[in-house]
Amino acid sequence: MSKATQGAPVKIPRHVAIIMDGNNRWAKKRFLPGVAGHKAGVDAVRAVVEVCAEAGVEVLTLFAFSSENWQRPAAEVGALMDLFLRALRRESKKLDQNGIRLRIIGDRSRFHPELQAAMQEAEQRTAHHDKFLLQVAANYGGQWDIVQAAQQLAKAVQAGEIQPEDISADHLQRCLSTGTQPLPDLCIRTGGERRISNFLLWQFAYSELYFSNLFWPDFKHQAMRDALLDFSSRQRRFGKTSEQVAAEGRI
Repeated sequence: MSKATQGAPVKIPRHVAIIMDGNNRWAKKRFLPGVAGHKAGVDAVRAVVEVCAEAGVEVLTLFAFSSENWQRPAAEVGALMDLFLRALRRESKKLDQNGIRLRIIGDRSRFHPELQAAMQEAEQRTAHHDKFLLQVAANYGGQWDIVQAAQQLAKAVQAGEIQPEDISADHLQRCLSTGTQPLPDLCIRTGGERRISNFLLWQFAYSELYFSNLFWPDFKHQAMRDALLDFSSRQRRFGKTSEQVAAEGRI
């Protein structure tokens, strides 16, 4: 048995979402500038993508830059945007070679036109792949996502395409930035914090939460495998009793 399959979890989440926290604290512990932590975090992204793809995860969503992160020091934000641009151009080629589709979710309007163009180019380069989807949430906020979905529905009502009383949770969910993709089964947050920080608020209604004390740059292959194993050990009831779930054959 290979290292990649040792201790493989019995049940694999279809969709994993990760809040990549702790880059700055990782850098500070090493007396390095904050951007050094973000650069080191790119290696963790590669490791997590490899493990998820090997395990059979269908969708991996990474919280790269929140709508609140614009409040950080201008120098740090500028360095992050430069890193994002260079990573898009470099990593999209590797994603394409490995059959991985890339998709960016969030409000792109605030990004520099050059970065917006790079996002579109990276998405187009990998658009034909359908086995594994890597989503990067950039200038994303869960509240923004729900609001923009509500605005889409309001326009549909205004156009006479749907009646207000016919709007359902399913209608709104399809208007979210994640669209018709499976809802996240597992939410991972690194860095020791215990909150979801305005990430995928609607989508996390029944997600399993997993918190790691590791800073993001240290969350590599084995840490990701451990998270998948932990998920496999949980019983997901969705409001039902354990007995009902057992009778249905669910883990």
